[in-house]
Amino acid sequence: MASSHPSTSRRHPGGSRKKSRAIPKGRQVEAEARAQVTALLRESFEQSQSHPEQSLPPLPRDMLIEYLHLIQDRYGCLSAAHLAALAEGMKLSMTEVYEVATFYAHFEVVKEGEAAPPRHTIRVCDSIACQLAGAEQLLTELKTATQTNSDPDSNSNIRIVRAPCMGRCETAPVAEVGHFHATHATAESLLAAVATQRMHAEIPDFIDFAQYQKAGGYQLLAACLAGKRRAEDLIATLDAAGLRGLGGAGFAAGRKWSIVRAYPGPRLMAVNADEGEPGTFKDRFYLESDPHRFMEGMLIAAWAVATEQCYLYVRDEYPAVRAILQAELKKVQSAGLAKHTECIIRRGAGAYICGEESAMIESIEGKRGLPRNRPPYVAEVGLFGKPTVAHNVETLYWVRDIVEKGAPWFADAGRRGRKGWRSYSVSGRVNQPGVKFAPAGISATELIDEYCGGMQAGHTLKGYLPGGASGGILPATLADLPLDFDTLQEYDCFIGSAAVVVFSQHDNMKQVALNLLRFFRDESCGQCTPCRVGTEKAVMLMEKPQWNTALLQDLNTVMADASICGLGQAAGNPIHCVLKYFPEDL
Repeated sequence: MASSHPSTSRRHPGGSRKKSRAIPKGRQVEAEARAQVTALLRESFEQSQSHPEQSLPPLPRDMLIEYLHLIQDRYGCLSAAHLAALAEGMKLSMTEVYEVATFYAHFEVVKEGEAAPPRHTIRVCDSIACQLAGAEQLLTELKTATQTNSDPDSNSNIRIVRAPCMGRCETAPVAEVGHFHATHATAESLLAAVATQRMHAEIPDFIDFAQYQKAGGYQLLAACLAGKRRAEDLIATLDAAGLRGLGGAGFAAGRKWSIVRAYPGPRLMAVNADEGEPGTFKDRFYLESDPHRFMEGMLIAAWAVATEQCYLYVRDEYPAVRAILQAELKKVQSAGLAKHTECIIRRGAGAYICGEESAMIESIEGKRGLPRNRPPYVAEVGLFGKPTVAHNVETLYWVRDIVEKGAPWFADAGRRGRKGWRSYSVSGRVNQPGVKFAPAGISATELIDEYCGGMQAGHTLKGYLPGGASGGILPATLADLPLDFDTLQEYDCFIGSAAVVVFSQHDNMKQVALNLLRFFRDESCGQCTPCRVGTEKAVMLMEKPQWNTALLQDLNTVMADASICGLGQAAGNPIHCVLKYFPEDL
């Protein structure tokens, strides 16, 4: 007999099989978490505004990573409750927020039922320069000390983890406690940092706004803004000097400005301060010592290309750099030198892949740092879909000097017919590692002998990385080659960001290559199968006592030919070079 109950008299098809829900479907946002996230976002918003509004405005999608940092900085991790509250506040799906949070290595995502991470985490760099300096021994000593200390309260809440390159290779081994970076680290110094709560970035001495301006800084920018200079003339000077992109790609800087200028506005700029290539630390060196020389170059480029906004994407491993830029940029703005463009600092979250320009742009937009397919190219369809000039820090650092001193000052500096100066990040088995400002085309032998005080005692040159982890490995017999763009390709290597790591007879190149491949495996974004599976398979094969050289060569070919971006395309270079130049180590 049909029911006469009013609630069942006009059901939708299939309605009789469902019961009404007392609780809405999906994850429920906890009231406490909602209040905490809202208060945190309000606090951040009010700090950035001179006239705070009564209520929070809509939260922009591209700020997702910044908001995740806010929550983790305050609470030490990203709980499921806080992620749900943030998703609700930003009107995003929980899936989207979770995907972004779990993509980046520096976010500590804690699922329901999981314990929060220990109060203290010591991250020990195990990339190649730190491995040479004893990172494995340091890890062993730390684990022993935290497990056997007689005082159960002193080290009872410390986690020891491995971490990729921190951009301080000249002071290896390096480790991080909170945001404090310990250089030439020992187990004793790291445990002492924990005990004394030495957790914050320490700001080095640098040339501040007043010092820089007193020495003639910002006069060129002021002349540009006053109409006393023409953008076309500056571009011609950069072209004559031969200034190229110094992040690794080597694209002509002046030509890049011309290309982006030709597209209709609005135009944007994205500056890559996310140098994550093992062995590279030149950008950090310049930003921590003379940041305004870079900022003036950036603001001149913004004027020449007429970009409405400049986004500075800074490594999360560089907290001191971020603090310096935030403080000094306010002084530049107060002086009226940045009225022609808006400068915005964005914080990375631990992803080497974001050094690739399109992955960096995705990250600035608050997404996972997945490289884009090309075309379209970033110059035409870049940040937020607008024409974008993407630059490396060091490229912009030299703009002022080249224009003021003239193109010949830069162009005539090279050796062996090469043009310009280069900043070589040198680490490994040398007496004086560091950033070496030397002529383009210098050889590894000259760089070591003239700029690095020679090899360490008891070490003789065996091989070197000419361009960081991805640039391949060359033997000592090829140490007289000119180090510059376009000079090493015939030897299956490239200069990249000019990160030179030096090895000696005490180093096994098979183990060096394995270290580099583990880095690529861990840093692959996972978007394309050749890179994701290829790097993992390569590491498995390389960990075996005997290499399957035929299969490794096949993997190299597939990764190089089919990967979307440079990470997968170059990941096999160390394997290929060991097979070609160091067969005795197999």
